[in-house]
Amino acid sequence: MRNAEATKERILEAAMEEFSSYGIAGARVDRIARNAGCNKNMIYVYFENKDTLFATVLQKNLTRVYEENAFTPEDLPGYATRVFDFAMTNPDLFRLLAWYSLEQKSGSVAERAAAQEKKRNELLNAQQAGLIGATFTPGFLLTAIMTLATAWTAINPYGPSYDPEGAKNLSETRDAIAKAVQLIADYGKSAAK
Repeated sequence: MRNAEATKERILEAAMEEFSSYGIAGARVDRIARNAGCNKNMIYVYFENKDTLFATVLQKNLTRVYEENAFTPEDLPGYATRVFDFAMTNPDLFRLLAWYSLEQKSGSVAERAAAQEKKRNELLNAQQAGLIGATFTPGFLLTAIMTLATAWTAINPYGPSYDPEGAKNLSETRDAIAKAVQLIADYGKSAAK
């Protein structure tokens, strides 16, 4: 059984590299099998088809993101900087997410949708408790935070091109993101009380 698990893990690692480089449509099962050091048929035995393999790779990596970056509605700047740090050190995952968004072939990843809904609810509760401003909807806040936190990734057309120094001075950019998120979170805070 250990060999089977090791083979699956090698397939998932090779698939992550392949999908983040080429997307779903451009990925080749032959290359994944070759890079995983296994027979192409093993991919179909374990994962059924290329779309299922992609969904499995995406789910596995999103689970890792959720485990490593706890959402903290009471400390949105801290959350934003953790996401920023993660995004800057995991460019392959953000390329994978970009391909997922562009291709939309594998359907919705249930855990991702559930995590987003949970975050929106936690933001609403924080707004109702007066911890953060209520000017912006929870969905808008979450979008703004994630956009700021991931703006300097290589896949983003704006951060690196509008502010090339931001990618060179990560510490300053990280601090600026924290300040911006704090301002957004505090906006309208007195009105919420």
